[in-house]
Amino acid sequence: MGFATTICTDKTGTLTLNQMKVTTFWLGQDCIEEKGISSVPTSVVELLHHGIGFNTTGSVNMSTSGSEFEFSGSPTEKAILSWAVSELNLDMEGLKQSGEILHVEAFNSTKKRSGVLMRNKEQNTINLHIKGGAEMVLAMCLNYYNVTGTIKVLDDDERKIFDGIIQGMAASNLRCIAFAHKQVPKEENEEGKNQIEENCLTLLGLVGLMDPCRPGVKEAVQEFQYAGVNVKMVTGDNIFTARAIATECGILKPNQDMESGAVVLGEEFRNYTPEERMEKVNNISVMARASPRDKLLMVQCLKQKDHVVAVIGDGTNDAPALKEADIGLSMGIQGTEVAKECSDIIILDDSFGSVATVLRWGRSVCTNVQKFIQLQLTLTVATLAINFVVSVSTREVPLSVVELVWVNLIINTSGALALATEKPTKELMEKPPVGRTKQLITNVMWRNLLSQALYQTAVLLTLQFKGEALFKVSANVNGTLILNVLVLCQVFNIFFMWKLENKNKFEGIHKNHLFLVIIGVTIAVQVVAVEFLKKVADMERLNWWQWGVSVGFASVSWPIGWVVKWIPPDGEN
Repeated sequence: MGFATTICTDKTGTLTLNQMKVTTFWLGQDCIEEKGISSVPTSVVELLHHGIGFNTTGSVNMSTSGSEFEFSGSPTEKAILSWAVSELNLDMEGLKQSGEILHVEAFNSTKKRSGVLMRNKEQNTINLHIKGGAEMVLAMCLNYYNVTGTIKVLDDDERKIFDGIIQGMAASNLRCIAFAHKQVPKEENEEGKNQIEENCLTLLGLVGLMDPCRPGVKEAVQEFQYAGVNVKMVTGDNIFTARAIATECGILKPNQDMESGAVVLGEEFRNYTPEERMEKVNNISVMARASPRDKLLMVQCLKQKDHVVAVIGDGTNDAPALKEADIGLSMGIQGTEVAKECSDIIILDDSFGSVATVLRWGRSVCTNVQKFIQLQLTLTVATLAINFVVSVSTREVPLSVVELVWVNLIINTSGALALATEKPTKELMEKPPVGRTKQLITNVMWRNLLSQALYQTAVLLTLQFKGEALFKVSANVNGTLILNVLVLCQVFNIFFMWKLENKNKFEGIHKNHLFLVIIGVTIAVQVVAVEFLKKVADMERLNWWQWGVSVGFASVSWPIGWVVKWIPPDGEN
């Protein structure tokens, strides 16, 4: 997650609470909230009962107390059933006695609608009921019911009015669902030939469902954008609802229009040539009326553009994209079992803001690993260089196996604790994401590594060949001096790498008590080993002057690193 450059997120249940509620009902070109539900003709109410009660995957049950109804199903189904029961006086038990289902076409994520063919036992008629995305259902209708219950022809002018109603609802962050029906002649529905022909329908009405945004979504999106991570919303809702929600969440700017290329339809993206998709995919911020295939296609295109893609989804339709993405995330409570199985990370609190926390910690872990790798490489290069050069030239090994084990043990332990436990900082979110190249060592880090390794090698070789003469010490004391300088160089290097991204290496260090304790313990252990564990560690005791020389050589690593830090990082990702 620390390398992520793009996040593709679903809308419902991810950016929004997925707690639907019907807030608007239009019959014909009249908003019923203004006239009152009692103004709806009985004939239309009966058709709506059939269209809602039979064409649903939800159910209505009486609570154990017997005073309230309990609704089950998807949030959309529960919202519509709740509205029908409370406002339209839908009686599900009585409805089941009055009709018989002949054929069902389940909701299709591509068509964005569901249908049911049913027989009305009281009237001995066969009716087709369709429910789905408003603009898609409207395109299948030739007529509509007005507020008086009269069937009117749906000509081009009328369609423009309905398009305006749908767009107005969508602009108010409402999901617009349409109901339509037609009576099927018996001769067109002979026994054994039950099928749904979705044409020549009559529009029954439009409902608008409100699904409020999750708290903290806008702040999380801003944090992603601040960190250089692109956020793209891919949803099955219509383009106007998608644009309104994206603007509210901060994914789109308020003045960003449709022609900018930031908002596209799934079908439009699907019909691009491969070259056009690759050219435009970076600029897309919102994809509406998207199918699972469209979402998968976007993820594949982004990966081909060298993005590291994280996908956030909680539904079964998100599974293909979750599998294809570099990082799949789903919501623990809202998410389906299929989505969870396909995800690498599950957000247990269902908060979109937690994804930002994942990003912060992902970057922190990556940076901590980079620092620790640099520390290990610096130590490895320095010890390998001195042992190789000395063994080739004198056929002696300056650092014994015990001494190498000691240095690696004390430095790897303290380095891991000091560097790998560092918490996320604001500076980490200011840096651009690394991307698919996934460099563990950046250009600046290579320069620092090589400069520190070369300096340490030069010092150690100088001590190896000239130390006895320069400091008037025995061979054993000189060997201890070499080991002591090597260890203290790594301790100073840990200090330097603690704030590798900052020029001021001591900024905020007084607040990191764990870091200071680890460094103090490391130095104390080295002092004890040199001064009191001669037989165990095979080292000689050093006097104050020799300790001062060791610290002096080790401290030079700071100005060297500081100079390297000021060199412009040309070509750094």
